[in-house]
Formats: sequence, C-alpha cells, structure tokens
Amino acid sequence: MSPVPPADAPSSIARSAVEWRISDEPVPYPEAIAAMEARVEAIRAGTAPELVWLLEHPPLYTAGTSARDEDLLDAGRFPVHRSGRGGQFTYHGPGQRVAYVMLDLKARGADIRAYVRDLEEWIIRTLASFNIKGERRDGRVGIWVDKAPYGGVRGQEDKIAAIGVRVRRWVSFHGIAINVEPDLSHFGGIVPCGINEHGVTSMVALGHPVTLEDVDSALIATWPAVFGGPLRGEEE
Repeated sequence: MSPVPPADAPSSIARSAVEWRISDEPVPYPEAIAAMEARVEAIRAGTAPELVWLLEHPPLYTAGTSARDEDLLDAGRFPVHRSGRGGQFTYHGPGQRVAYVMLDLKARGADIRAYVRDLEEWIIRTLASFNIKGERRDGRVGIWVDKAPYGGVRGQEDKIAAIGVRVRRWVSFHGIAINVEPDLSHFGGIVPCGINEHGVTSMVALGHPVTLEDVDSALIATWPAVFGGPLRGEEE
C-alpha cells in the first residue's frame, strides 16, 4: 500500500464509490489489522475510498475491549489476539464470513449507534435472502435466531452473527462475522461475547446449504438498500 500523505493533503479520491475486496485465502489476523489500520488512515486523509473487505481467518480467538479473562476457557486451543474493537471474546475461523467495514462516518451522519443499527440491518437482510429470520435482542450484541422453527426448544435462541466495531476519527473498522459453516465446536474454548445461556449456530446448521460465495453475493446485493452508493470490487 502506498504511503499515506499528511492529513491536510488535498483529496484526490471521490468517496461516492465503496470498494469491495474479497480474499480467497484465509488472512492472518495481524496482517488484517495492519491493512485496516493503513486503510483507515488513507480514508481519513482522502487518498483511498471506503472499503468493505470480505475474508476468512485461520482459527483464532479475539478479545475485545470488554473481554473478561474468565471467559477464555481454553487458552491453549487457538491463538488469542487482543483487539481494539468493542465487545468481548469471539471466534474467527474457516467457514465464517468476516466483513471488515471501513467507512467515513463523518460523511454519513456521524452517528455511531445508527451505524451499528445499519450493520445489524445489513446482516438481517442478508440472512433473509436465504429465508433465515435474524433478529436483534436488547442487551445482546449481534444477530440471533429463534431455534423453534428449526426443531429446537421453544425459547432457545442461538447467535448466528457477531458485531464488533472500532471508530478512529470518524472512520470505522472491524465489522461483522456471519457463521456460514464454521466448526461450531471451536466456540467451546470461549464464552462467546460473555453470554453463557445461549448457544451459537450457523446457516448450514439451520439446514441451509449455502456457500461463502452465496453469502458474498447477498451481502453485496443488500448493501445499497442500507448504506447506499455505487459499488466497485476486486478479488485477491
């Protein structure tokens, strides 16, 4: 990535088109963080467009700013990365679609709560593309699924998507993670998001044989209705 000019350098990048990037191979977590940090500075300086980056990580746990040590149940199972995003412990790994979202929030109303609601709505609309009803729950971050229609016990709700964001000088990074077909046993090394009384599920576990590519197409298709603007994309 090219060097970032000073913050007062004139902008040569139109911010009307959000760039989309899809990585075909799992991206190491430190590499992803470094790339996001650089892109956030470039967006703030006006030298790069906003970016949505779709990827997978190798199996790992991340600890957000509210993570409690006692919620890491198996510290030796996978690498643990301390993260500057909000939230507690979460898992990333193959079969989970991570979307890192780098937007200029100052140009989009400067409302972080509204931004998080938009991320939730984006996930809900994406899941609805596959006839999965994702729902918000007060006091619980992320998107949840009522298991009763899928043969579960009435009242049982499992988490299907996580949200963790960070904002620096009104530019967002980190983002969302949708469980498409991860190994759900990997969540057993943590208390996901600090919540003991609910489980974790995936789109495939609910009986929807979808692929990451299917989910990518749905994420791209539902984006304009929530966030607006034209898109431009590339694959790695």
